[in-house]
Amino acid sequence: MIIKPKIRGFICTTAHPEGCAAHVQEQIEYVRGKSPMAGLPKRVLVIGASTGYGLASRIVPAFAAGAATLGVFFEKPGEPLRTGTAGWYNSIAFEKAAHAAGLYAKSINGDAFSDAIKVQTINTIKADLGTVDALIYSLASPRRTHPKTGVVYKSTLKPIDAPFTAKTVDSDKGVVTNVSIDPATPEEVSETIAVMGGEDWEMWIDALADAGVLADGALTLAYSYIGPDLTWAIYRNGTIGRAKEDLEATAKRLNTRLGAKGGRAFISINKALVTQASSAIPVVPLYIALLYKIMKAKGTHEGCIEQIHRLFADRLATDPQLDEAGRIRIDDWEMQPDVQKEVAELWPKVTTENLPQLSDIAGYRTEFLKLFGFGLPGVNYEAETDPNLPLPSAK
Repeated sequence: MIIKPKIRGFICTTAHPEGCAAHVQEQIEYVRGKSPMAGLPKRVLVIGASTGYGLASRIVPAFAAGAATLGVFFEKPGEPLRTGTAGWYNSIAFEKAAHAAGLYAKSINGDAFSDAIKVQTINTIKADLGTVDALIYSLASPRRTHPKTGVVYKSTLKPIDAPFTAKTVDSDKGVVTNVSIDPATPEEVSETIAVMGGEDWEMWIDALADAGVLADGALTLAYSYIGPDLTWAIYRNGTIGRAKEDLEATAKRLNTRLGAKGGRAFISINKALVTQASSAIPVVPLYIALLYKIMKAKGTHEGCIEQIHRLFADRLATDPQLDEAGRIRIDDWEMQPDVQKEVAELWPKVTTENLPQLSDIAGYRTEFLKLFGFGLPGVNYEAETDPNLPLPSAK
């Protein structure tokens, strides 16, 4: 079939296999163009490994340090006349490239919140790797079925205590409007924490440790975001922010626990980027479009692979410097005062009419489409392609 992008709201409902492969290869070549890294984990488990920061967290240790990687994700495979999700094709491309380089790479597709997937993962580690010395937790999901109670929790993107009104943009149509969001109920706050907080991360550590497959001295890491005043009410001081606070509290507990055997647990505060998750958050796409223009002009813009490479090379390969709350900060270039000052000055000025001039909305759209394998150089998007592809490690 000939595959074209189909945009619905903040999501693309199609993905291009060859385009996703080209996008993965771009990231691999970036890492290969850097110096190899010493002192990194060699057996890495990534939860949420198929897109964005999670995918980059497989690529960097594999191609910078020769690590074996096991990825867990929940993606939709392709069918003969229907495309799979981008994460499915990303994972196929990563596995093929890793295997061609002589690296171990295997993937498990299923609900990472479930006990069954944890057991399957543990059995795979026992059979293939013995132990893992790193767990990267990069899971983003709108809902979670609790493995012990069966209760289904749903996350929300809402402010707390007061309504919130601010500018946002329809990134596909290029229309700037105001969005108003009512505050979350206490139940919505607690459900968002249940989905996006640290409980499942800790359950993974518990399961691995109890099964004897978590190596002494193991590293574990989860990703978070803080952001500027412009997005504070909807993000850091909203329902997501409460979940991130829970995640950070979990990191401190895990760091104490793992530290007894020489291990470490960190939160990495990352930069705002175009991802499938960030596209769904009101206000954030407009902020990113402005941010990209400013950071590209300053030569400090990074994508997922650049961010994660810098995280591993400049932070994790050494004794990382932490902020006052004990977090790693690779949002440091985004949060530079001069960058934020320029964003804040542009914010009240931006309208539908001047959006193309004041922001990098074109770059935002390009990055968004690349997430789904579209707009990559060297890919013939007019050619027939087979969407029904298996994971190499599943053959």
